[in-house]
Amino acid sequence: MILSKTSERPVLSRRKTLIVGTTDDYIQWIRQLHPKTCLFLTDPAVRCRENGSGNSTDEILWHLADYEGARTALDQYLRRHNCRLDGVACFDCESMELAAVIAHAYGLPYPTVQAVNNCRNKYLTKFIWKYHDLRTPRTRQLTTVGDAIAALDEFGGICVLKPATGSGSELIFSCADRDQCRTSFLSIQDGLRKRSDSRLYHPGDVNPGMILAEEFIDGEEYSCDFIVEKNQARIIRLTRKIISDHGPFGTAFAYLVPTELPPEISSSGFNRILFRSAFALGIDRAICMLDFKIDNGRIVFLELAPRPGGDCIPFLLRHGYGLDILLLLVDFSRQRPLKKYLPRFPFTYLLQKEGPGPGPFIGLRLHAAQSGELKTIDTTYLLEDPRVKKIHFIRKPGHRVTLPPDDYASWLLGHVIFIPVSGIDAAAQCYDLSTKIRVSILPTDCINEAGNNTFDQKSGDTTTTRALPI
Repeated sequence: MILSKTSERPVLSRRKTLIVGTTDDYIQWIRQLHPKTCLFLTDPAVRCRENGSGNSTDEILWHLADYEGARTALDQYLRRHNCRLDGVACFDCESMELAAVIAHAYGLPYPTVQAVNNCRNKYLTKFIWKYHDLRTPRTRQLTTVGDAIAALDEFGGICVLKPATGSGSELIFSCADRDQCRTSFLSIQDGLRKRSDSRLYHPGDVNPGMILAEEFIDGEEYSCDFIVEKNQARIIRLTRKIISDHGPFGTAFAYLVPTELPPEISSSGFNRILFRSAFALGIDRAICMLDFKIDNGRIVFLELAPRPGGDCIPFLLRHGYGLDILLLLVDFSRQRPLKKYLPRFPFTYLLQKEGPGPGPFIGLRLHAAQSGELKTIDTTYLLEDPRVKKIHFIRKPGHRVTLPPDDYASWLLGHVIFIPVSGIDAAAQCYDLSTKIRVSILPTDCINEAGNNTFDQKSGDTTTTRALPI
């Protein structure tokens, strides 16, 4: 039998980078700038919650708590579409363990399951750091309210109560006395019960109900992204957090980038200690996000995750410096050269002596001031401010707002990226800009159980307030 040239030609499989468990806005972002390159493995609950829709040509919808089912669905997709994976990436804490499982199965680079769980378990993270002589707050595991009070007495002054898992400032409380310890401990217990189905609070073999007491460190708080590879760390961005005086404890209402390290900390020494912080947790290749404080000229490590920082930071880097951290992670996962990204790393501008480089930018987070149904957002006065460069809202009219501690996600309305005026306090400028946004919300008590508007228009109007930067 003589084969035709067509039949002799091998059928080449297409290569895809798998993005495990991300959100609708990131999917659209990557689709637009990296078309036909990525395959998305997404939980249907995310798409339903965000009113998105799956796309069968580049997305697999599966319940991501079902690891075996997700693996099977992925195998079937790759065979059906004649694809093979060239990398695995993840932007969300709750999906990192599944990403590690899949990467290992396909022989692709990604932190191990153990390394991921070392990061997800906040007690284990600090235990390992302390073992490796890295400074971190004293931490105790709690079983009862009495344990929390004992930890307060041991630490003296203020202690912080938090779940052993989770992310951000969710269910985190500052306690200065025994009554606050008791109230906060019970609030966390109640919050964890309400979140019993959340993947965010069920990493590895951690007891999902575990609560921690942590020594309070008083100092400026920072976050950074850095690359760990070839036994060294390379910083991408360094950001100072502007912490709110209102709302949940520890909530960052703005991020300032770039920012300088205290003079006691050299850039070379900083890179070395970044590598140690990741390597101690079992990470030898990843893009990591680290939260830390500076106390008396020394770094105190708080949390680390093998993923880039989220929230408004990717938007801040993209619109402020032309650095696309999402595409950087995709190319890093595919083991592609990163040279084209290097000049965009905002921290390098502080180290270069040639030319001033771009000035600082601030990402201001905007939150609703009360629970209810979002009616309108008026940015007329905000748009007239010359400092403002980009406004991004993630909510539309009809969105239901629930305030913390019941919900730490729905009250976030979006963010504003602006160039601060030199010589004026950054926090003061954030509050000033927030007063130029008018948000109208129909209060919760004016909405019945069926979701209908029961507000008596004769007695007034929806509540209109500024968007609180908290």
